[in-house]
This record gives sequence, C-alpha cells and structure tokens, in this order.
Amino acid sequence: MAVLKTSTNYKLLTLLAPRYCPQLSARRNLNLQEFHSKDLLRKYQVSIQDFRVIDSKLDSKPLSDFKANEYVVKAQILAGGRGKGHFDNGFKGGVHLTKNRDEILKLAQNMIGHKLITKQTPKDGILVDKVMVAESVNIKRETYFSIVMERSFNGAAIVASPAGGMDIEAVAEKTPHLLKTVPIDIYEGVTDKVANELAEFLEFKGPLKSKCAEEIKKLWELFIKVDATQLEINPLVETDDGRVISVDAKINFDDNANFRQQEIFALDDLSESDPREREAASLNLTYIDMDGSIGCMVNGAGLAMATMDIITLNGGKAANFLDLGGGVGQKQVSAALKILESDPKVKSIFVNVFGGIVNCVTIANGIIAACKENPPKHPLIVRLEGTNSEIALKLLEESGLPMKIINDVDKAAKTAVQLAK
Repeated sequence: MAVLKTSTNYKLLTLLAPRYCPQLSARRNLNLQEFHSKDLLRKYQVSIQDFRVIDSKLDSKPLSDFKANEYVVKAQILAGGRGKGHFDNGFKGGVHLTKNRDEILKLAQNMIGHKLITKQTPKDGILVDKVMVAESVNIKRETYFSIVMERSFNGAAIVASPAGGMDIEAVAEKTPHLLKTVPIDIYEGVTDKVANELAEFLEFKGPLKSKCAEEIKKLWELFIKVDATQLEINPLVETDDGRVISVDAKINFDDNANFRQQEIFALDDLSESDPREREAASLNLTYIDMDGSIGCMVNGAGLAMATMDIITLNGGKAANFLDLGGGVGQKQVSAALKILESDPKVKSIFVNVFGGIVNCVTIANGIIAACKENPPKHPLIVRLEGTNSEIALKLLEESGLPMKIINDVDKAAKTAVQLAK
C-alpha cells in the first residue's frame, strides 16, 4: 500500500476501489450519520452513551426524559474536525459540552440551519439539519478496536490497540508493539478465548476484562449481521464508573448486500454528496469529482487510473472521471457525457474506452445521440479500442459531429491537455 500512496493515481484508486476492490476502500459508499451508527450499535446491545436527536423543528420533547451529569451536543455532518470548526453565522465549534439541559436547545439553534465549516468540508461548509445530544462520560482510558475484511487473511481480522483515541496509522508506525491483528474464522467467529485475549491485550483488568470480552463478541455479531466490511470503534473506553463503552463508531457496508440490508441502505444520507455523483449513481455509473480541467469518460478502474496518469504526464489535470463500468447502454453513455459537461471546471473532454465486455459501437452511438441532442460546449477527444472499435470509429467519422478521433492514447491525452488550455 505504501507504493500506491506515492502514485499520482492514489486518490482515484481510493475512490474507485469500493466498486472493484473493497479491501482497498478508503471511502464509505453508504453514508450514515453518527446517530444512525449509534442506533445500530444499540440494536445489537453494544454498550454506548445514551443519546437523543434534535432536528430543524427544535422540539425539546426528546430531552424531557434525558438526564445526565453532562451532555455532548454534536452537529451531524459527514465530515471530521467538527469540534474545531465554525459556522457561517460566526458560532464556534460543532461539538459542545454543557451540564445545563436548558442550554442544549440554545446550542442547537446556533447549529441547525447553518453551515459548519471544517478542514474536511467544502469552503462554504455543510448545512446542519440535525444535532445529536449524548451523555458525556468520564473517560478513564481509551483503546482502539476494529474489525475489517482483509484479503491477506482471506476474510475478517480484528485490529486492536490499547492506544486509542488517536490516528491508528500513527500507532502502527511509531509503536507497532501496541497493535495486535487477529484473523477470525468467519464460521467459527470470535470465541471466548479470542475475546478474553483481546480484552487482556487492551489492558482491561478485573471485572472489566469480562465486560470488554462481551462487548467484543457483540461487535462481532453486529459486523456479521449487517454485512459490514469495516467496523471501527475509536475509542472503546473504560469509564471512571467501571463501564466499557463504544464512544464513536465508523461502519462500512458491503454494497453487494444491499438486497439483504434494505433497512440500513434506506438510511443513506445523500444530502451532502455531489448532485452529479448522485445522478451517475442512479444510472449505475461512478462519478468522481477532481480539481483539474479535463473531463474523462472511461471504463474500468485500471484504465481510469492510467488515463489520469497519462494526462498528468502531459501537463494536464483531470476535472472528473465518469466510469461506465461493464454493462453500460447507449442511454447511459449519452447521460454520462451530459454529466461531464455540466461540470463548470471542464475545458475539454477525453473519452478513453477499451472495449472488452463494453461494445465500442454502444459508446459511439451514445456519444452521437448526446451530441445531436446537445451540441458539445467543449472540445471532444475520442479514443476507442477493442470490441467493434473499427465500426464504432466509422460511425463517429460519418456523423459529421465536431470531435477529434485519435487512436494513439498518448497523442489523444496530449491533445485533450492542449485544448483544455
């Protein structure tokens, strides 16, 4: 993985990976807000903080029976760094602590209906429409616990560390002895022996050791039952009153299990995603926004990464990628071209398709249909190779439409870069 991270195509790999190579995924396809993840943990009897959710109605009823010594009020957006963020109304911080229940609604009013800006949000921020209010717990000690699907183990593995509440990559790099990886037989599951050994490694002692072991077994059950590919608890804490609690959770799901997990997938929060990405997804296409000036239509993750590299080598930058996948039809191709053109950053469009399962004639007909309906606003460079490419290229040439048909991929990329300038 270290080699991949140095490549110019790493960003693209991590975004396309969930579709083609789930074990490399760095992106959550199913977007669940924090309170949804906590709901799932509670459903499987994992110990969590008690919590409530306040929405734009600012109804205080959910708080009427909620008693705690201290409350955590957290803006619900799909981005990190909320505590250090600020709102477009000048209010500071997306996470606040208060011991006064009457102050909760005042804090929520300053968050809901306003945009929260953090290091991980767009410059304009993300609109907050819900706030989670959780019981604040006095943390005595923080640990790290996760379950992931790992190719090298041909299945699931547990990764644990007594050094929780921090970047686990930093723990692995600086103190590898504080990291333990345990492969789990998917049929045998987490046994009492494994759970107890992990609890001991996490330095839970006395009665807390058995409590931790029970939590580990519940987390495993959740992981299996919801078809998760990753379940990360950071931190899994020991409180000063002798509890073991999962304070924060990140859950990734197997997209292929959508038919089994319809209730969970129905929770998908699309409000913060790019509308072009949503439109592409509705057509079973994959759209990825980037920061260059060349729109790219490709088929397959490997060709997408190669296309970005060759554009970069010729001095250009991709504005976006639209991956057609394998079973694309003419209407999808037409829609794909329109989606690429709708990006204001785009100055030229490079269609680079290698037809295997995909028939190049389908691609050509889709491009022709789209161009006839809406004449292209930007220079269009087309390179088609593979299945029926000769017939497809002839169709494009005879269409009389303004486009540059170039078979040599390096020359095609160079032309796309020049025309974008």
